[in-house]
Amino acid sequence: MITGVDVPDAGRVRKWLVEAVQGPASLPDEGYVALLGADGPELEGLCELADSLRRHAVGDVVTYVVNRNLDTAAVCGTGAAERERLAALVAEAYALGATEICMQGPLPADSADDYLTLIAAITEAAPIHLHAMRPEELLDGAARRAVPLDEFLSAARAAGLGSVPGTAARILDDGVRARMRGGPDLPVSRWVEVIEAAHAAGMFSTSTMVYGHVETPAHQVAHLRLLAEIQDRTGGFTEFIAMPFGPGTPAPGLREVAGLGPSPRETRALHAVARLLLHGRIENIQAAWPKLGLEAAGTLLGGGANDLGGLLLGGSLAPEAGADAGLTLTVDQVDEVAHRLGRPLRQRTTRYSHV
Repeated sequence: MITGVDVPDAGRVRKWLVEAVQGPASLPDEGYVALLGADGPELEGLCELADSLRRHAVGDVVTYVVNRNLDTAAVCGTGAAERERLAALVAEAYALGATEICMQGPLPADSADDYLTLIAAITEAAPIHLHAMRPEELLDGAARRAVPLDEFLSAARAAGLGSVPGTAARILDDGVRARMRGGPDLPVSRWVEVIEAAHAAGMFSTSTMVYGHVETPAHQVAHLRLLAEIQDRTGGFTEFIAMPFGPGTPAPGLREVAGLGPSPRETRALHAVARLLLHGRIENIQAAWPKLGLEAAGTLLGGGANDLGGLLLGGSLAPEAGADAGLTLTVDQVDEVAHRLGRPLRQRTTRYSHV
């Protein structure tokens, strides 16, 4: 829960809702901050506006991707047995219908493995899209090879890396990031530099926000503004994903976390405001069901979101190799959510093309 912030009165929210109908992506910061405080009938009006913008931008289809998450530390290793296990995990996911492997997390400091050879091992195992390496891992990869970042990015793309997760963003404010980490974090300027370099190298990425901790609505608006500015420069973001802060969210700098976490009202308002502010820039707003739960994600699909993200296949060979081990969805479950909304369902690729 974000504390110490005045919730605007209903009259102010209604005023900015009227303005948003005419120019959803052109409000001043104070307008979006006010809308983040919407509640009751005003919240319903905000979500209805966001949903109409969603319909205008991407239509009524609810999308999802069939993917498998892998933890880098759990699947690395240069021995024949480790490589055979990795190839089997990728091949199993492909056989189950996956079009994407998502790999996140750094190589252990003492690992003899190499990011580029790991990328090649995955993409050689099956004709599947590899979505991997957060900004910090891209920098780590360049440092391990003692090459400039742009050179490493070109080599990673040549090895088979298709896109990168725009995670490790948390809140793009250096003060908030320091509080969450309890010390130096990747500076915002450096995070932006790495993401834009990845886009320049021909790779696209997601964009994200971890919300509901010590940030304020003004921080959230500034974060969305910065993502919009990056998109104006590069066009490299495929989607926006807002992930609520919760008990399992890494935040070593926050001593008291029990009272933190967004309310359902805050979650609905944020997703709706993201749809407004990013309108015309980032078409896809994802409802992050692994963090929110499927029921809440379904609600967001009626308030501006259009995508449910990945099914996160576990498989039977080594389900524990994924960062979200134990979290999976079936197509039937996703279809039920879309059916309740009265909307069609479609499997997509990582870049939102038809499968």
